[in-house]
Amino acid sequence: MLLLTFALVVLSAAPQAAPQQPAPELAVISARQGECFGDFVVTDAAGAPVYAAVVHVRVRYGFLGIKRIDLEVGTNSEGRARVEGLPANDRTLVYDITKDTLKTTVEQNLETTCRAEHKVVLK
Repeated sequence: MLLLTFALVVLSAAPQAAPQQPAPELAVISARQGECFGDFVVTDAAGAPVYAAVVHVRVRYGFLGIKRIDLEVGTNSEGRARVEGLPANDRTLVYDITKDTLKTTVEQNLETTCRAEHKVVLK
């Protein structure tokens, strides 16, 4: 009985593994026009992830690109976002990435780079 009590005391005093935090959900928006996508990792000049930076793009599609859709998505706490469902055509998309007064642009040619990973530094 004494041995059982001692074992319970030792086990309860043993350090327990801290519960792991789940990774933040990836912010995603879809144009629903195809299989292409653009993944973004937005950081500041020091390399820290930028939360709630806005990634904006205008996607033109249809006959002569007459139809268009404007998409915006904000980055998560890791500075990550994804724009998916982009049409695989011969157009070049221009993404505007902004946070407060900081702004930069990134281009993606869908004909040559259907699946792109963009590392963006806001300065």
